[in-house]
Amino acid sequence: MSVEMSHAGRVRQLADEQPDELALLHIGLDGGESAFTWAWLDTRSSQLAGALIERGLGPGDNLGLGLRNTPQFVLAALAAWKVGAVPVPVRWDVPDWELARLREVIAPRVYLSGADLDWIDATAQLAVPDLPDAVSPQSHGICSSGSTGTPKVILTSRPSIYDARLAIPFAQSWAPVPLPQTILVPAPMYHANGFTTLYNLLGGDRLVVMEKFDAARVVDLIERHRITTFTATPTMLQRIADLPGIDERDLSSIEWFIQGAAPMPPSLVHRWAKLIGPERIVMAYGMTEGLGLTALRGDEWLDHQGSVGRGYNGTEIRILDTEGTALPTGEVGEIYLRSPSSAGYRYLGDAPRMKSTSDGFQTAGDMGFLDPEGYLHLIDRRVDMIITGGANVFPAEVETALIDHPDIADIVVIGLRDPEWGRRVHAIIEPADPTAPPTAADVIGYAKSRLAPYKVPKTIEIVDAVPRSEATKVNRGALVKARGG
Repeated sequence: MSVEMSHAGRVRQLADEQPDELALLHIGLDGGESAFTWAWLDTRSSQLAGALIERGLGPGDNLGLGLRNTPQFVLAALAAWKVGAVPVPVRWDVPDWELARLREVIAPRVYLSGADLDWIDATAQLAVPDLPDAVSPQSHGICSSGSTGTPKVILTSRPSIYDARLAIPFAQSWAPVPLPQTILVPAPMYHANGFTTLYNLLGGDRLVVMEKFDAARVVDLIERHRITTFTATPTMLQRIADLPGIDERDLSSIEWFIQGAAPMPPSLVHRWAKLIGPERIVMAYGMTEGLGLTALRGDEWLDHQGSVGRGYNGTEIRILDTEGTALPTGEVGEIYLRSPSSAGYRYLGDAPRMKSTSDGFQTAGDMGFLDPEGYLHLIDRRVDMIITGGANVFPAEVETALIDHPDIADIVVIGLRDPEWGRRVHAIIEPADPTAPPTAADVIGYAKSRLAPYKVPKTIEIVDAVPRSEATKVNRGALVKARGG
């Protein structure tokens, strides 16, 4: 029978077994690289843990991590586990008023920001404390917040007990994956997809952490360090695929990558299938709360274009209407998931829990439908739906139709108040060539060739750059508010 081991114990074990093994490679904003071994991570995280205890951090306390993707971020997360505290990454790229709301909800015993980097580095001069083994009651928290509404801080119910299953490659469900992996982390580690790579680190994989996403640098790193996997948003993948000369670059080390966060435009799937092969692409749908997952591989997707897969690892799917009645195949409704492997979650603060059924299915409010073979097709979030002239328009569908326009580099679609339509479909466009942006007539004409008339944008706005977070996500609510609601 195996003996349970804490995350803290696993760090010590790896440092004992492979002290000089490269564990972490950090890529700075200037492209500079810093390498760190397991012995270094163990020693420095213990020193930092001792210093955090001196600052009052104790078992069960929340440690706020308002840090970029830096070695100090990784050290602080490991140090929290050694204290028995709960690391909660905090979005640092939000306005001060929103950051203040998040900190109020998290109520961290200690909060580390960019101003604490020198203090963290100075702990290297301290003696290495003899820390007792510790287990955090929740292994981590994740912030999920927008510009309006109640901040949502999600704590997983899973304690910081090492579970090797969390490090199993997602793609292993389809075919064997060579281990250990060399994992690129291009997105902020305040996002669940970034933070959970620390569980791969504990599993023995190597992390290559980018302080900031840069498409050209991603390709350089893939070639130089033989990256085997990464997680990316469609926007990241689009920017990489649009790089000049990308077809001639060496992407052969990629065993697989996973895409999530939003539906992937079909043209982009085909583009990446050409670059690395469809069997190396995995698309998944889930949420930070861990209600369940759907997934499929690129070669499956070719037979179910537009799908985000079938239930993964025992996840069950239901499509229900607003009254909770099951809808037939092909009809759009709210997506409800139930998974036997869900660890559960709780919110800090006053965020309402997700809607659920009496038998344990829950929904994040996303809309979709099931095809005859049980593959889920994600349409959009209900909260983002635009009701225009009494008809429902999902922004993601309009964006997918327009992103293939040769003069459009990026696009986000929102609904704005309109005296005639109630809400009008409005497209905010970043041109591929700022000196020669597409005209409104051109974009609208292109949309008419691909969309039903009521879905076609009625107004077009050209901007220098679509405002996206470090995780390449957009805040539609903020964009609507800035344009008068």
